[in-house]
Amino acid sequence: MSDNSIRARRSLLAAAAAAPLAAALPAAAQAAFPSRPIRVVIGFPAGGPLDQHARGWADRVEKILGQPVLVDYKPGAGGSIGAEFVAKSAPDGHTLLLANTGTMVINPALYPKLPYHTLRDFAPVARTAQQPLAFIVNPGVAAKTLREFVALAKSQPGRLNYASAGNGGISHLVPEMFKRAAGLYMVHLPYRGSAPAFTDVMGGSAQFMAESVPQAAQYHKQGKVRAIAVTSRERSPALPDVPTVIEQGYPGFEVVGFYGLLAPAATPKDVLAKLSNAFRDVLANPEMRAKMQQQGADPAYLSSEDFGRFLADEMPKWAKAVKDSGATVD
Repeated sequence: MSDNSIRARRSLLAAAAAAPLAAALPAAAQAAFPSRPIRVVIGFPAGGPLDQHARGWADRVEKILGQPVLVDYKPGAGGSIGAEFVAKSAPDGHTLLLANTGTMVINPALYPKLPYHTLRDFAPVARTAQQPLAFIVNPGVAAKTLREFVALAKSQPGRLNYASAGNGGISHLVPEMFKRAAGLYMVHLPYRGSAPAFTDVMGGSAQFMAESVPQAAQYHKQGKVRAIAVTSRERSPALPDVPTVIEQGYPGFEVVGFYGLLAPAATPKDVLAKLSNAFRDVLANPEMRAKMQQQGADPAYLSSEDFGRFLADEMPKWAKAVKDSGATVD
């Protein structure tokens, strides 16, 4: 075979070998994440705290990822319907769950037949916020501070009521935790949602409640309720004059709700990292942080790996709270 023939043959073999690689390049480029809009599922109706939280950062995340962020509501069963939907979605990072404490770590202990397991069926993306609660009382209650309220409750065991948004929710479990810490006996009045519970505290049918800081701060400033403590380690910017539970004699009593994003299990790690980093950058923005704090949610970013460890630590704590409270949901 001549030298020209050999060179020609080598050129043909090289071209043949390169052809599949060249053909694959457009497909690889098309597969780069994200390749379509990001769907963020919320297991509660529109207009609630999670919805407000999502709309606060959605446009900023869009700019980083280069794709629209669409909020989708699938309410019901304490967020479980939305969670199950995401757990069964394709693990490609395009469908995420924005969830709260209840959906992620309380429901697994509360619902005997929950259709998902947080640590098994999801891949953590990022924790985005922590949200302390405020202990509030009806203005007619003869207690200006938490210490005074404890003394009052101990002087009248079983005479004071506390309202909650329903059995097993965070507004039920946090007062139960405090009752144990302070040695109180109060009667639990569960309602169907936060609004009617709050209405009865303002009206005096119930005397005490643990409510999210934004709601509590709004009505505290109007004189419709009195905030006597916050459950975070440090005071809330929304209620700067209200001491923490820790300040008022209960060391270690730090109980806060949290928000975070989860993806279906088996979502690739590089996709999780890209999503997590986007939220890290958004939550580091001073304007974004100030906006969240005004809404009563403290920016509290955790990476995918750190959020996973955080959830694993939170699960037994809330399982114990559910057990101690005796709360059940059929």
